[in-house]
This record gives sequence, structure tokens and C-alpha cells, in this order.
Amino acid sequence: MKQPLQITFRDIPHSDSVEAYIREKAAKLDQFYDHIMACRVVLEVPHGHHHKGKLYYVRVDLTVPDGELVASRAPKEHHAHEDAYVAIRDAFDAARRQLQDYARKQRNKVKRHESPLHGRISELVPMEDFGKIESSDGKEIYFHRNSVVDADFDSLAIGNDVRYVEEAGDEGPQASTVYIIGKHHIVD
Repeated sequence: MKQPLQITFRDIPHSDSVEAYIREKAAKLDQFYDHIMACRVVLEVPHGHHHKGKLYYVRVDLTVPDGELVASRAPKEHHAHEDAYVAIRDAFDAARRQLQDYARKQRNKVKRHESPLHGRISELVPMEDFGKIESSDGKEIYFHRNSVVDADFDSLAIGNDVRYVEEAGDEGPQASTVYIIGKHHIVD
């Protein structure tokens, strides 16, 4: 961290062992992302009457190059948070997950899901269990009877709109899965 760790105890007395635990947890965050600029931790016991013990509230604010990440663990009758160490652990676990997600985005390692391609059935050969799809850019894509999902191959007709997943086949492009688009489909 570029700036020293800030720890605030609100409505509870300072504890050296709790502070040491917070410092240990904060130091581990650098393993997941080494460009943390600042870290602020607030540990408090909100005012209120509880039938059981005090419930701890922990907030971890991390300043990173493009913004701020905030993780908090509010008690909300979560009786495990009657233990300050459990509440601190849970808040730092949430901060770690956010930090890992942030680091992945910074490295452009976020999984991107491509939407299925669109086309129309241009040829059907039921005797040989295959057909062809004309893609939106005019390519012919082969598909087998077994590639059709949630529909009966024999009920297909030339001109049906389909979505498909294309892959390289032995003799050119082929559709590994073909979905018939109904009249209520959503166009991307």
C-alpha cells in the first residue's frame, strides 16, 4: 500500500490484538493486487438494544488507481458477528473478492460470452440427416440432425430463423448446436 493503513474503532475501546489482526488481513490484500493506494478500516458496534451480545460492523475501504472498493459486513442479526474477529474476517474476504475481480478487469481477463450467431436454414437433406444454414454474411454452415436443440429435425423448414454455435469441421464450418428461433425471440 502506498499510504499507511488507517484503523478506526468507533464506540468500542481500542484493542491491540484486534488491530494486529486487521493489519495482518490488510497486508494479505497486497498479494491479490499490488497497486492498492490506501486502505481504511472501521470497526464499530452500532447503537441499539440486542437481546444477545454486541454485533460488530466492519467496513473496509480500498483506494485503487481507478476508484474505490468498499466491502462491509453489517450485523443484521448475523450472530457470528458477535465476535469481532469473525466480522473482520468476513469483511476482508469480501474485500479480497472485490479486489480479485478488479484485478482481473485491469488485466482484461474477464470472461466474455459471445452471443450465438444468427442465420436461416437454406437446405435440408432429411434422408442423410443434415442441413445447411446461410449465415448473415452469406456463408453456408453445415449442421447434423443431432445438432438441433429443443426441436425435432423433421419439423424444420427452409427459411426457419436459427441461432447456432459455429466450429471448424473436417470439411469447413459446421454448427455444433442449432436453436430454432420462435416468433418471440430477442434480437441482439
